[in-house]
Amino acid sequence: MTLDIKICGLKTDAAIDAALAGGASHVGFIFFQKSPRHVSLGEAARLRTRAKGKAMAVAVTVDADDAMLDAIVSAMSPDMLQLHGKETPARVAEVKARFGLPVMKAFSVRDAADLDAVAPYRGIADRFLFDAKPPKGSDLPGGNGVSFDWRLLAALDPSLDYMLSGGLNAGNIADALRQASPPGIDISSGVESAPGVKDPALIAKFFEAVQTAQAGLPAPRELTS
Repeated sequence: MTLDIKICGLKTDAAIDAALAGGASHVGFIFFQKSPRHVSLGEAARLRTRAKGKAMAVAVTVDADDAMLDAIVSAMSPDMLQLHGKETPARVAEVKARFGLPVMKAFSVRDAADLDAVAPYRGIADRFLFDAKPPKGSDLPGGNGVSFDWRLLAALDPSLDYMLSGGLNAGNIADALRQASPPGIDISSGVESAPGVKDPALIAKFFEAVQTAQAGLPAPRELTS
């Protein structure tokens, strides 16, 4: 099984091109005003076209209402919606029904008990994303450059499809893959030279680190039905 790799928070042609050159399976566009990675509808639509047919375009939102989601879907026609707020299972179901798109639901993790929150979303969300709980005082639900104990994910149901996120970079990705063996990974701040500024060289370095790590590791686990 091929490891899915999502580069999130993209805002420039150079960053998109670096992600695609590295072999990203997913590219993420963030629609959240408080984030330094926030992108306008027009820019997201243009960059999404650049990635069309090469990687899945993911629109990332935080407790967005229908009007905002309507505008995003109309402008850029994403392949997937990522809900990174406090959306309930009912809200996830509503979003799926309204747009007919797969939905990835994000969860903040600090300890094993945080993973219990996933259960009500099983059979509703198409995929999950596990990120570290934000530091105290942060306005951002993700992209904070902090990680959690990846070994917690080893106890998950093998049929659970998810992406590991939070504090990943070229220096620690080998440890993350070894400890959690995730089906997918998501990186944002770990390939930036400054908050919200993606560095093509760091993106390339990250993909090289993933390849090196995979060369010495078993293949990512197969999802069971």
